[in-house]
Amino acid sequence: MEDQAQALRDMMNSAKAAPKPAERLREQPQQAARKTRIIAVTSGKGGVGKTNVSVNLAIAYAKLGKKVIVMDADLGLANVNIMLNVIPKHNLYHVMKKQKSMRDIIYDTDYGIQIVAGASGFSKIANLTEDERQGFISELYALSQADIVIIDTGAGVGNNVLSFVAAADEAIIITTPEPTAITDAYGIIKIIATEVENLNIGLKLVVNRVKNVVEGRRVADRIIEISGTFLNLKVEYLGCIYDDPVVSQAVLRQKPFLISEPRSKASISIQHLVSRIEKTDFPDDAGIGRFIKKLFGKD
Repeated sequence: MEDQAQALRDMMNSAKAAPKPAERLREQPQQAARKTRIIAVTSGKGGVGKTNVSVNLAIAYAKLGKKVIVMDADLGLANVNIMLNVIPKHNLYHVMKKQKSMRDIIYDTDYGIQIVAGASGFSKIANLTEDERQGFISELYALSQADIVIIDTGAGVGNNVLSFVAAADEAIIITTPEPTAITDAYGIIKIIATEVENLNIGLKLVVNRVKNVVEGRRVADRIIEISGTFLNLKVEYLGCIYDDPVVSQAVLRQKPFLISEPRSKASISIQHLVSRIEKTDFPDDAGIGRFIKKLFGKD
């Protein structure tokens, strides 16, 4: 991993003196200086609403005037585009295989956000050849055009999930009041705590599909207390999202509930989450450069 980080630094330094064909590489360190906030949204199991939260968080940010990109980092079962009724011709797989540039696959949507479609069927970033990996690193700088990058990871604790979570400025863990979801949420927190070296991201918890605020707080307190006691890890309770029938209806219509039902309980919950995120600080050196360094190397 240290060799990978050094390779990235060498690549960035050599780009400054590169000839005309490498103009894009010469610009990348300057682009990466932008303070892009990178938020990974993850969960211990599937079916808890992770992608729905990612998409609607992005739209809520866009309503605040932010430029937002949602990157579908589920490299097995990507579905951000399905939520938005978008059928992209190309996705992250084509970028990783150097068939398309990142700019080629950043899609505009009707909702004020852009998306990068996931590489369905692709297993691991680790499977990339050295040439493909360096090309992917180069292309990631295109994300620096955004104020906010929301990374919708796969569910569970695979290597790709941990890589994206560890590289983000903050990670939002989605759970529900169901006992299995609570157990799995703690499980992914435990693995993050034990597997990620020099963990320096903000871990935040969102309880989805709650009947009321009291239920959300009860579930969160349980997870936060166990994490503090057994892992010596601070997890912040970001808030809850009400169990609202407009959510499932929106999924069927392939239209985000924040658009179709902006005054619903679920929509108001999402807006409150964004408000709380905005009140928390993130690293002074935040940006795509920091993200890439953490994704492919060490601090």
